[in-house]
Amino acid sequence: MVENNEDVIELLQRQHREIRELFTQLQTAEDGQRRKVFRRLVRLLAAHETAEEEVVHPEIRDLEPAAESVVEARLGEEHRAKELLTTLEKMGPDADGFDTLLVQLRDDVLAHAEHEEREEFPMLRAHRPPERLRAMAATVRLAEAVAPTRPHPGTESAKANLLLGPPAAIIDRARDAIRAALRK
Repeated sequence: MVENNEDVIELLQRQHREIRELFTQLQTAEDGQRRKVFRRLVRLLAAHETAEEEVVHPEIRDLEPAAESVVEARLGEEHRAKELLTTLEKMGPDADGFDTLLVQLRDDVLAHAEHEEREEFPMLRAHRPPERLRAMAATVRLAEAVAPTRPHPGTESAKANLLLGPPAAIIDRARDAIRAALRK
């Protein structure tokens, strides 16, 4: 359930709870349902991390000098999770070794969420007024609406750049619009 009055911290914490729930559902889901739950998890994580990278982390960086190291640590965690999520997506939920990697992903993602809630969110709450935090929630929703539906840890080949370049340009324009909206 989306609350229009919630601020960015409440929104992201709600999504963290949803992510935890999806990991729990994956543990007990039957074969056909398992694939659907995994796809929902992939989409949510991709959109959630994109929005954090576009909206939350830049805001955190502007707060205080110590914030830079906090953001860099979170970005490192996100990159590792995207790589692991990409591997899991390529494998599929029926593959040997999927469950082992899924446990690793779950542990990494939940630790990442805990770090955000313990380190980043208190900084935001202390340094930004409630109206700014509500505006950031609206911007996060917009970022998620135009975010990729799967993780993109990087493009390492000319072929991948040719294939992904045009769609990435569209995404970049949307990101520019979001950043411009934040600057207002």
